[in-house]
Formats: sequence, structure tokens, C-alpha cells
Amino acid sequence: MTFVTIAANPLQAQNAAEYDVVIRNGRVLDGAGNPWILADVAIHQGRFVRIGRVTGRGAREIDARGRYVSPGWIDMMDQSGSVLRRSGLAENKLLQGVTTAIGGEGGTPVPASGIVEYFTALEQQGISINFGTYYSQAQTRVAVLGPSPRAPSATELDRMKASMDTAMRAGAMGMTSALIYAPSSCATTSELIEVARVAARYGGVYASHIRGEGAEVVQSVREAIEIGERAGLPVEVFHLKVAHQPGWGILMDSVRQVVDAARSRNVDVAADLYVYTAGGTGLEATIPTWAHEGGRDSLRQRLADPVVRTRLKGEMRTGSPGWWNIIEAAGGWNGVVLVGAQNPANAKWENKSIARIAEEQGREPADVAFDLVAQGNGRVMAVYHMMSEQDIETALRFPWTSIGSDAGAVAQIGVADAGQFPHPRGFGNAPRVIARYVRERKVLSLEEAVRKMTSWPATRMRLADRGVIREGAWADVTIFDYETLTDAATYDQPTALPKGVEYVLVNGVLVIDAGRHTGARPGKVLR
Repeated sequence: MTFVTIAANPLQAQNAAEYDVVIRNGRVLDGAGNPWILADVAIHQGRFVRIGRVTGRGAREIDARGRYVSPGWIDMMDQSGSVLRRSGLAENKLLQGVTTAIGGEGGTPVPASGIVEYFTALEQQGISINFGTYYSQAQTRVAVLGPSPRAPSATELDRMKASMDTAMRAGAMGMTSALIYAPSSCATTSELIEVARVAARYGGVYASHIRGEGAEVVQSVREAIEIGERAGLPVEVFHLKVAHQPGWGILMDSVRQVVDAARSRNVDVAADLYVYTAGGTGLEATIPTWAHEGGRDSLRQRLADPVVRTRLKGEMRTGSPGWWNIIEAAGGWNGVVLVGAQNPANAKWENKSIARIAEEQGREPADVAFDLVAQGNGRVMAVYHMMSEQDIETALRFPWTSIGSDAGAVAQIGVADAGQFPHPRGFGNAPRVIARYVRERKVLSLEEAVRKMTSWPATRMRLADRGVIREGAWADVTIFDYETLTDAATYDQPTALPKGVEYVLVNGVLVIDAGRHTGARPGKVLR
């Protein structure tokens, strides 16, 4: 008589499994731009170990029949550096299929000397996504000069470079600048080059919110390229856009020509973008740069002075040195919508344009904006409607563009967070690339869209063994239903959750299981 031994409990069954996870019968996209193959994918100890026909069993089996199995999606312009310290779940990112985020437009949430401890704390508390960050040149400035707009002396510049050196040794991914905001806007091209040379010594990238994204966008891209070329490091243009209606359909191709020319002479330059026609930033961006000197309290004092207000209103019409006129970019105050008043008394005005608020109050729009900024208990946020669909589609077709949301994780889904910026890109950017620009508008093939969110950004950021489904690579995986994949978030409902992302694995661990966060925190800090 033959006896068959049956496992007495699930633990014995798991011990008998050959793999940790096996994904079966999926349409596997390798991330490199190749067509899908029908295959099983086996994962063990955080990495892909077999792709093809897998006969061994997994401790967890996922049937992906009729679904696409993609490398995990990479957000090239993330804003999660601060929130991950409070909550590492990053649920709104993972529900979009994002497994890796690159933050740091404004730098790290700690000074250079604290980055090692910051990274260690993230690892000890646990994060659900992989996360890396840049260090900002503005941080080096403030550490030495405070909020002063003046140029550094030679000694001060050396101290700034030492700050960047400390950050790079700690594992920062490179240097950023955000050149429409004070005090970053006070940095000259030569100053940026000098500090960037330090980041270059460690293989860092120079990534920039360029000095202007309107009529001056081409010359601003040229400046970014000059910094990278002279400092000897790759250049990433953050959230590429043409925020200038007269230049819609024209200037984006001019940017392409400038970038292609630089690449042809061996300058490693590329860009990322989010796929919405409205951007978002603080309402204070509508105020000329000089008024910010000395910090927030100094700005408030100036805004309380009628003489200063009159000057600022004049410069909003005529322009001001070193200031990008974001009001003009939005086509006037009708295109500037308050979304985060940071003051309960002003919350009633949220989701209305500054022009509409001014009309209801019987006042000038500029005065409304000044008061909202001055009365905010934190950074007052606005959405700026200033881009065109045509330019988004044009930029998506450039082979060197990737996808970045310019949005952070939220501490908790469904709970208002003072640090959360209500823009739909924070909940829908990655799915929207496929739902709108692949399936609906057919701007990209599915394979190319996935490449832009996987192998290309991983290659760009020198993330070894990520962004591809390949034996030996880290098992970051997004499994989605192509037909139902949808970005539900809108400007009116910016936190609506996307649909269609069914399973997400980070470093081989299931984090989204049938559309729900498992609570797992297998993410790694990327240095």
C-alpha cells in the first residue's frame, strides 16, 4: 500500500514551496520596450529567479491571466521626503503601481549632516516603497548665507561645496535646484556649476526646476544643460512643460531641438513630466522674488505695507528681475485656483479662482492673493492652469522623457494632511499615462509607456537591477488590468483612488494584494 503524506498545517506547505511568490499566466512586459510574452514569473528572496514556464510552487501564487505583469513603476519626481518619516506606507503611490520614488526637488528634510541618520530612521521604521533623494543647492546656500540673496564669497562657496560633499557621501542622488523660488532663484549659473562639480565627483545627477517654464523655457533649459556640461554630470529637467499660451505647440519642439543637440555632443540630458495641464505650487509664487528676502516674516511685513503692494502690482504687469511671472503663465488670475488656504477662515474660498474670489469680495485679485498668503498658517497652495494637451503629447513622444508626479505620498488615505497638496497627480499620474495616452489617445504604445516608467528611469538614475523583469533583478512588480486601469482623481476630487492596479510587489514582498495595502514595508533606501 502506498501512503501519501499531507502537510498537517499551512506552515509545512509553505516550507515545501520552492519560491516565495509565483505569478502565473501573465502578459509579462520586461520594461525594456519589448512586446509582452506569456509567462510565469518566480520570485525568491526579493529577486526574480525564473521567467518562463515555472513548475515549482510558490508560497503565494498569483493568477495573472488576462493581466499585464510589469516592472514596478518609478516616479522620477516625488515629494515624499518629509511624509515618509511620519508614515512609510505610501499607499497612494502603491495603488498607482509606483514602487520606487525619487524625491528632493527641495532637497532632504534634514541638513547634510543629518542625512545618514535620516536614511537609517527610514530603514528602521520601514517604508513600503523604495526611496532615494537629491540634496538641494539651496540647502547649501541657506546653511551658509541664510535667506540672503547676495552672492557667496570664495570662503562661503567652499563651505557650500563642503555641505554638498557631506550630502553626497551620505548617499544623496545628486544636486537639485528650484530656480523660481527664493533663495534658490538668487543663485547664479556659475555658483550652481561650482557646487554641482562636487556632486559630479560622486556620480550624481543635476536635476532642476528650471529658472522659467514660460516664454523663457528654451533659454532656461539651455542654462540647465550648461550647468551639467561644465560641471560634468547628467542633467534632469524636472516637470518639463511650456507654461506660456502663445508658445503652445511651438516651444516644446524647440526644447527638443536643444536637448537633442546637447545629447549629440555627449551631454547626458533628459526630462520628466506629469500628464496634467495644470501645475501646482504655493500661491506665494505669484509675488516677485525680492519681496521674499529675509524669509516668511519679512514677506508678511512687506505685504502689510500699501506702498510695497503698489510696487508689487506694477511688477506683476511689467516683470521683475529673477522672477518668473506665473500669473501670466496661467493666463491671468482666472487660471490661478486656491486649493489649500492653510487658514480655517479662508477655507471657504478653496477651489475658486483668485479672480472669482476677488469678484465676490469686490477687491483687486492681487490684494486677495497677498492676504491669502499673509494669513496662511503654512504654505498656501494653488493650482495653475497653464499647459496644453498638445505639448504633453509632444513631450511624451520624446524618447528621453520619463514620468514624475511632482507629488508626495500621503500619511493616511482619506485623512486631510496639512502637508498634502490636493492635485490629482498625487493619486492618478502613473495610471493616467496608460489609461489616457496609451489606451484612449494612442500617443504611446503600451510597451513604450511602461519603458518610460521602468527601465528608462532606472537606467537614468543608475539603479542597478531595477526597472526590468529579468532573472537576478530586484522583484518590483506591478500587475494591472489594462481595460479597467483608470485615474479617477480630478481637480474637483483630487484624492479619488485609481482603479485597475491589482497587485504590487516591492523587493519580492506583496504590498498591494487584490487592491489593498498589506501593511508590509519592504522598501529600501536608494543611495
